[in-house]
Amino acid sequence: MNVFIISPSYLMQKKRDFTAALRQLRALGFKVINPDFPTVLPSPREKAEQLHRAFTDPTIDLILALRGGYSAMKALPFIDFELIRRHPTLLAGFSDLSALLNPIYERTGMATLHAPMVINLDNPSGFTTRSLMNAVSGYPQRNLFRGARVRVYRPGRSRGTLKGGNLITLTALLKTDWEIDTEGAVLFFEDVDELQHEVDRYLTQWLLAGKFAGISGLILGDFRGIRNRKVYDILATQMELDVPVVHCPNIGHVTDKLTLPVGAEVELDTEEKRLEIKQMNFPGGNR
Repeated sequence: MNVFIISPSYLMQKKRDFTAALRQLRALGFKVINPDFPTVLPSPREKAEQLHRAFTDPTIDLILALRGGYSAMKALPFIDFELIRRHPTLLAGFSDLSALLNPIYERTGMATLHAPMVINLDNPSGFTTRSLMNAVSGYPQRNLFRGARVRVYRPGRSRGTLKGGNLITLTALLKTDWEIDTEGAVLFFEDVDELQHEVDRYLTQWLLAGKFAGISGLILGDFRGIRNRKVYDILATQMELDVPVVHCPNIGHVTDKLTLPVGAEVELDTEEKRLEIKQMNFPGGNR
């Protein structure tokens, strides 16, 4: 499987970490076709051009982000979504990449991967690599929560489109042309090193904007530095949650990380603690 590395956010600081990640990718059976260590961050327009180049190259199987950070959203005005729709290819990343994963799905109908990036693959856990390989293989294992820890806050079963990612990044897209359409979504959030009052402010903004009104389910990932129950309480004390709500600590900036398909039709079943893919437009064919 040929991999093209893109740099839509930060650069990696240490070449040895980059080299270690390439070594791990090769061990997993990937061939990185642009293995040079990136040292210059592209401009917003150049970031979009880099995406276009990767999507239109028929030899590329996986487009993998170098790392997160911030600034991926600056490329949005320059992205040709119709070009991407015509050249479906797997795009993988998380954190700041949430600003690309969701708009690309919503404007092309093509599932994207909320997945570890190059910076996360210098010494990945077995859990992380198994989930990633299940994803790039087209998800033969349909239960996304298999092997993961799940805590139920509100029981139930529902079906919807899986969307979400990094809370602060996606909050920055509210009231722009690229904000998430949450109607009917099974929504998931994660964040890292934000203070509790900041997370409270972001979630309250989503609530006041009416973005929780039509969701089908809610998955709270890891919020490093904040007890997850506190995150749930921010919403539960302000609104009546009438959909299934769970906590999965394997979503986010964690060692054992799930790879999730943004845009897949999923069923969330809290009794079975399952998040099962029912249908998705996966690059390479409908599944």
